[in-house]
Amino acid sequence: MSFTLQIGQAAPDFALPATDGQTYRLADFTDAPVLVLFFTCNHCPYVIGSDEVTRRTAEKFAARGVRFVGINSNSRHTYAEDDFPHMVARMREQQFPWLYLHDEPQAVARAYGALRTPHFFVFDRARRLVYTGRGVDSPRDTARMKVNDLDRALGEICAGRPVSVPVTNPIGCNVKWEGRDRHWMPPEACDLV
Repeated sequence: MSFTLQIGQAAPDFALPATDGQTYRLADFTDAPVLVLFFTCNHCPYVIGSDEVTRRTAEKFAARGVRFVGINSNSRHTYAEDDFPHMVARMREQQFPWLYLHDEPQAVARAYGALRTPHFFVFDRARRLVYTGRGVDSPRDTARMKVNDLDRALGEICAGRPVSVPVTNPIGCNVKWEGRDRHWMPPEACDLV
């Protein structure tokens, strides 16, 4: 069995606290025809480098009902700036157009098979996976970006077409797993394509 959720599989449920003081479950987003869950964090240069492109993509598709939800599963013991208070401060400062959830036990990262930050998972109305992988091809330096895979996938979904490239490899730092070296990945995790 693959570590990462496969195309067509259902989104695993979760109950996670957010920086807005609420706790959210998958069912809280039933009104959204498309749900983008992405694993992110506070410190990663690939996240920081591409946050504004992700913001523009989220804003572009908001009118079509697409919801974005960021999830930070990184261990605060690897990078202290990935802890919850820093998450709250980052959202206050950046005012991103998505919810920011904290997966401190890392159970949600394991359920989805998050490999890197950022790692995007796009689900249709039935909450079946239709795209997974990178947002863009150069997240650390978007001035060099040639492809916005997330934008293309969302455009196709919203137009009622199948996703032409449903799986790409996420580009970024690996998820920082509790009690492990900062470069460790689960042995069953591998590249997606």
